[in-house]
Amino acid sequence: MNREQDAGDFDDLRTEIEAAERRIAREIDPGTRGFVVAILVFVLLASFILPHTGQVRGWDVLFSTHGAGAAAVALPSRVFTWLALVFGVGFSMLALLTRRWALAWVALAGSALASGTGMLAVWSRQTVAAGHPGPGIGLIVAWITVVVLTFHWVRVVWSRTIVQLAAEEQRRQIVAQQQSKTLLDSLDDNPKNPEKPEDPTTPSPPD
Repeated sequence: MNREQDAGDFDDLRTEIEAAERRIAREIDPGTRGFVVAILVFVLLASFILPHTGQVRGWDVLFSTHGAGAAAVALPSRVFTWLALVFGVGFSMLALLTRRWALAWVALAGSALASGTGMLAVWSRQTVAAGHPGPGIGLIVAWITVVVLTFHWVRVVWSRTIVQLAAEEQRRQIVAQQQSKTLLDSLDDNPKNPEKPEDPTTPSPPD
């Protein structure tokens, strides 16, 4: 009876651990780092109202308005602003609100791509033809913010991975302990040298 109860308790514990692993696999727990990510998202969003080159703001670069063409805004600047808006702002907000691990990975990958594109955007404004403005404060702020945002998303995703690995290791230890206990119980039930019962038909030796 005790063994059946122990087996039932072990099954319940294993079910709880597996449920926790599935929950961990789907969710993230950014903790205080989530507050930092939220601040970076707002800073990145505010950078779109600042000039990215000359008098051309980030919103103008996105939609090619208010002199973006006259300022010779190149393709890297447009690609960077769109990547920063979609992944740095959009998917980062979704990941923080839903705490979904998949969305955090998308935000990380998109922010990393935007970081490289932002470097090309700054370089394209520094090497623009004479007579056109260089990189503005908005472009510099947006690029630095995306780089820092990428770093924090890496830490959030990596922290979740460490927790998941710890849960898997705990489950392996519990399974190993239960298997060892089951093996010992089976050895107790089946001893190697059981005592032979006496045969009632065997005559007793004479006195």
